[in-house]
Amino acid sequence: MGVDLESLSEATSGAIGSLLSTTILYPLDTCKTKYQAEVQAHGQRKYRNLSDVLWEAISTGQVPSLYQGLGTKNLQSFIAQFVYFYGYSYFKRLYLEKSGSKSIGTKANLILAAAAGACTAIVTQPLDMASSRMQTSAFGKSKGLWKTLTEGTLSDAFDGLGISLLLTSNPAIQYTVFDQLKQRLLKKKLKEADHGSSPVVLSAFTAFLLGAISKSVATFLTYPAIRCKVMIQAADPDDDDDRTKRARPKSCKTVSGVVCAIWRREGVLGFFKGLDAQITKTVLSSALLLMIKEKITATTWVLILAIRRYLLLTRGRLKNV
Repeated sequence: MGVDLESLSEATSGAIGSLLSTTILYPLDTCKTKYQAEVQAHGQRKYRNLSDVLWEAISTGQVPSLYQGLGTKNLQSFIAQFVYFYGYSYFKRLYLEKSGSKSIGTKANLILAAAAGACTAIVTQPLDMASSRMQTSAFGKSKGLWKTLTEGTLSDAFDGLGISLLLTSNPAIQYTVFDQLKQRLLKKKLKEADHGSSPVVLSAFTAFLLGAISKSVATFLTYPAIRCKVMIQAADPDDDDDRTKRARPKSCKTVSGVVCAIWRREGVLGFFKGLDAQITKTVLSSALLLMIKEKITATTWVLILAIRRYLLLTRGRLKNV
């Protein structure tokens, strides 16, 4: 089976969009992650709100540390989105070919999106864990990627994989909502457009708006799992000494241990701590990603076809020599 150029185009444009949106919003992502990772202890907390994290970086002269782990996050984000968009596009094409259908229903779309998300989670989990630990380290004390990955066991590199697989429902919900809304809008525009007009596409603002709506729905439904995952992958508190670290039970890094800690110290509302920050960051990120992707997909497709044609012509010339 040859390379699926359409899936490759979708994957490339999605990965580029993710790279740009991640870089633009990274300081906000760092503040959000550090805020989520903190659990209230003895009725006290270091960060009362998201702005406290930003103020700590400013007051300590560690503003550049808001970008700690950016390289790892970009690598993880690029690979994740490439794998996701390629898998999602490929699975959709395969489903249509095997079923003979002209469109994909909501249930099938959810299953295909979840399958693509599961592949993505398994491939990128070590990078995801490393970027989370870099972001939640004390400002100015973040370790490099290799040291972060090798300081624990192999199983430590896959901390939070179970929740990551569970959270495949997040992009599944997001892209299903986005695709359904997009198809309805495009059908409406097709009816209004003339037959001889140019292809109907979403405007940048419309793509941004649909991305925001779809991500808000997905984030709200899956947020308790998102916070548990951040806490599992977070770096150890910087004020711990070696004796305290040795005394900390491994259960604190398990799903049951984190759930019990949140319930005991913060109650039900603790599972939604930082929801506003999560929605703000993820909505902006996803909306930017989808907007950029929609605008560069056509260009990416043309470039891939041009490269393919060039390679075929070069191969033909070499055979004639």
